Amino acid sequence: MKAVQFDGYGDIDVLQVREVPRPEPGRGEVLVAVKAAGINPGEAMIRRGALHEQFPATFPSGQGSDLAGVVTELGAGVQGFAVGDEVLGFSDLRSSHAEYVVVPAEQLTGKPAGVPWEVAGGLFVAGTTAYAAVRSVNLTPGDAVAVSGASGGVGSIAVQLAKRTGATVLGVAGPSNDDWLAAHGVIPVNYGDGLADRLREASPSGRVEAFLDLFGGGYVELAVDELGVEPDRIDTIIDFPAVEKFGVKLEGSAMAANVAVLAELAGLIAAGELEVPIAGVYPLERVQDAYLALEQRHTRGKLVLGIS
Repeated sequence: MKAVQFDGYGDIDVLQVREVPRPEPGRGEVLVAVKAAGINPGEAMIRRGALHEQFPATFPSGQGSDLAGVVTELGAGVQGFAVGDEVLGFSDLRSSHAEYVVVPAEQLTGKPAGVPWEVAGGLFVAGTTAYAAVRSVNLTPGDAVAVSGASGGVGSIAVQLAKRTGATVLGVAGPSNDDWLAAHGVIPVNYGDGLADRLREASPSGRVEAFLDLFGGGYVELAVDELGVEPDRIDTIIDFPAVEKFGVKLEGSAMAANVAVLAELAGLIAAGELEVPIAGVYPLERVQDAYLALEQRHTRGKLVLGIS
């Protein structure tokens, strides 16, 4: 089978698509023929070695957490799944960017019929990150929450989940995303100089009570120093130094990384209550092109590998 691997830290050119043995499921595991697998900024950071202290790689390293596909084989003791079932889930072994992946059964849930493969395959990391971030700032209907990176893979989900709390959602993004944000009940606010003033003007109360930093680059400092948001109502998923400096929260995928949350999000999608915009679907052989697009940080929604 084909799988993405890399032999050392580096830029996208270290990513190779190789022929490797097809894995076999052990006790409690399921072999899934992968239909789609999302790509995520954290994977790019791991590949570059930027997260070596937290998440060191062992070479040759595979890649990928998100996945959706068809159950092909069951290991001993697996219950609740059958060969042919359509599933979505996640791998903790950096192995989903492949034609087949072995996953513990408890990391899979059934794929609702109304959820497209590319959406199901790109849901886990972005969806659970957005879920945890929104939950962390305790939104109420009287709040205004600002979301940086509001049109990205995590942000496009987070703004919709935040809107479901009844809060006023201010989506910080570029002008090309104004229409999409507005169509989802979000007030678009373009980034750049004078952002704090524009956020206050966009808020019905003239205040911003909570802030989700999904982009980095100084948004936490803006939230604290210019908007006066209390640190316990600020969450960042990327600005680690700001967590130490300002005492804000750092709650992302790890805080909601379970199939119960994944199934809840998939159910919302199937019911038409949550949209996951897909910025592009790349074949496995073009994994380098997919990450090149991802790392430019200007796509709306998720980038996904379409594998079979």
